[in-house]
Amino acid sequence: MIFPQKLKAGDEVRIIAPAMSYKIIGEDVRALAQQRLEDMGLKVSFGKNLDIIDAFVSSPVVARLNDIHDAYKDSNVKAIFTVIGGFNSNQLLDLIDYDLIRQNPKMLIGYSDIAALQNAILAKTGIVSYYGPHFSTLGMKYGADYSMDYLKHILFDNSEKTLVASTKWSDDPEWFINQEDRTFHENDGFWVINHGNATGTLIGGEATTVQLLYGTQYMPIDEDVILAVEIEGGNKYILDRILQSTIHQPWFKNVRGILFGRMEQKNEISKEDIVSIFNIHPELKAMPVLANIDFGHTYPMVTLPIGGQVKISDNSLTILKH
Repeated sequence: MIFPQKLKAGDEVRIIAPAMSYKIIGEDVRALAQQRLEDMGLKVSFGKNLDIIDAFVSSPVVARLNDIHDAYKDSNVKAIFTVIGGFNSNQLLDLIDYDLIRQNPKMLIGYSDIAALQNAILAKTGIVSYYGPHFSTLGMKYGADYSMDYLKHILFDNSEKTLVASTKWSDDPEWFINQEDRTFHENDGFWVINHGNATGTLIGGEATTVQLLYGTQYMPIDEDVILAVEIEGGNKYILDRILQSTIHQPWFKNVRGILFGRMEQKNEISKEDIVSIFNIHPELKAMPVLANIDFGHTYPMVTLPIGGQVKISDNSLTILKH
């Protein structure tokens, strides 16, 4: 694996929109997100095509590609944040210049639909990416401290990090419309679905996005895999179906453990539902499984290394190499 260099004060980070357009992001969110990066001592620059918007609330493929390639070509840019997720990052996979990316390894940070890019880049180049806050996520006024702490560690620090669950969480779907109207819930910590220990290479992310890569050259394979799973929308039936399709993959034999991100309330997926799903599939009962972890479409969130090394130790999760 190739681990991009960590950042230092004065480094430039580039904001790009490989999925939905920057045009939909409010000025208050933009300003706070930029301020938070600048408060870390970073310089913020923006892709040329961010504000283009089309009928799919995205922008033309060539515009998105140009911003990706420009970010990797520019030697001043040391890390890349995506604006937001969406539905169409996979349109870019056949057209990306992976040789360019391989020659210029940089941090790529984002989540949701961006998992298509992150896992594809890992498969094609061996470069580690980071499943964590979008640029827009950094514009969240309340409940962001936990997210910022884990992001800073990933950006600037090489040391191991054992995750500690957040104390409160939220999944307000329209937090960006009214930042003062937020609801936070008490967090009951990680759920141990299956006990055990495992170490491996982390792959995955938003499950319906990663599923788009199954059977293609863009799905990363490793001898020992820890699979990260979260879903945007859906329910327990969709989650079960996704897991069954994952079990059918030839590389599933390499999976040593599974991590579930916290599910949104609208998913109506309880701890008991996840236990029931695992009881259905004997292949899943043979490995350690943790759920209700702070990643996915609830807030706050940790930043996880796609391609990095992680360790499950019964009821704890440690990021070893990132």
